Amino acid sequence: MKINDISVFVFDFDGVLTNNIVYMDENGREFVGCNRSDGLAFDVLRKLKKPCYILSSEKNLVVSSRARKLKISAIQGIKDKSIAIQKIAQKESCTLKDILYIGNDLNDFNVMKICGYTACPEDSHEKIKQISDIVLKRKGGLGIVRELLEEVFCLDLIEILY
Repeated sequence: MKINDISVFVFDFDGVLTNNIVYMDENGREFVGCNRSDGLAFDVLRKLKKPCYILSSEKNLVVSSRARKLKISAIQGIKDKSIAIQKIAQKESCTLKDILYIGNDLNDFNVMKICGYTACPEDSHEKIKQISDIVLKRKGGLGIVRELLEEVFCLDLIEILY
């Protein structure tokens, strides 16, 4: 697989862009940990003109805030990710075979079965690992987008960005 084979990158949020741990304060506000190194990776994808989406089952202000910071689209509160991914393909004028989906848990299973390319973090559910084209070495939230670009696609981020 080469980066030029992929038209669109779609990421689950919890457990992919985060370490799958949620912290809550006494008022019920949620906090999650995201890896800053993924920010540069998203800058590279933007420079390469590769559309990126977060596709999340939950609807959460944390997801919206992180998506804004990364300058990517977030689609949230999705019960059936397979329907949502078809809408993304239509919007981006590509086929499902041109989409790389990165997920980690059972709610990603059906959408991963219909996408052309799939990847998951090392600490993903075993059934997700079994259907993934790429099982990354890093755990969710520890820079998986960066690993994907540097280790899998062998991109030189310095060369692309600077």
